[in-house]
Amino acid sequence: MTGIDVNGALALLRDGEISVEGRLVDASNATLFCDIALDGSQARCVYKPVAGERPLWDFPDGTLAAREVAAYAVSEATGWGIVPPTVMREGPFGPGMCQLWIDTDPTVDLVDVVPPEDLPTDWRGVLEALGSLGQPVVLGHADDPRLRRMAVLDAVINNADRKGGHVLPMTSGQVLGVDHGVCFHVESKLRTVLWGWAGEALSAEETEVLRRLDTQLDGDLGERLGTLLTRAEVRATRRRVTGLLAGGCFTLPAEGWPSIPWPPF
Repeated sequence: MTGIDVNGALALLRDGEISVEGRLVDASNATLFCDIALDGSQARCVYKPVAGERPLWDFPDGTLAAREVAAYAVSEATGWGIVPPTVMREGPFGPGMCQLWIDTDPTVDLVDVVPPEDLPTDWRGVLEALGSLGQPVVLGHADDPRLRRMAVLDAVINNADRKGGHVLPMTSGQVLGVDHGVCFHVESKLRTVLWGWAGEALSAEETEVLRRLDTQLDGDLGERLGTLLTRAEVRATRRRVTGLLAGGCFTLPAEGWPSIPWPPF
């Protein structure tokens, strides 16, 4: 992962002492902003205790933290390093997900809602709508290979909540994705702002990554996911990978399910 010492970050997240500094009040579930320290190393992190998860009608209770860790495992298996280092561990409020905090570049916009005439020519329009005053607006995103990779990852993990605010551009030029608690459902629930390539052919690189995932899901990656998800969810992940390879193109929105999270940020 460019710009991040992954092994050092994982050791710090697993074994460091967590000091809670505050709560991110915009999050649906208990999301705590923390300092974490170990042997002179220090960083900031997000800690989401299982005890603070809000029950959902379509996901089993107490499983969101494990899904975040599973998303990190798949991200690492792709080699794209899209998800920040993430572990499951004990914390001040019990077991939960602990993830490295990412400082973003405030000068970079990759997803936005703008008047149609203001959509950059090198962006992909996703949805035309009306703003709060009835004015025409369009939801769009940059036509950027970093977002393409994220869209492929989301299709694999069946991300039901890829909001624009979950796309984090870093000053290093890397783009990371966060908030993967509602992923890996056995039913098709892909809901994302990154529909700009829907139905388009996968690149040679994307196809090769999916082939690698297909192999790894029969080995170490499948075993790792089996400790975090149900057997049915692991099988469904494998089916999504083989389906993407068979179709050779980006996923299309599913019928009978809202394809874009609302609000989109």
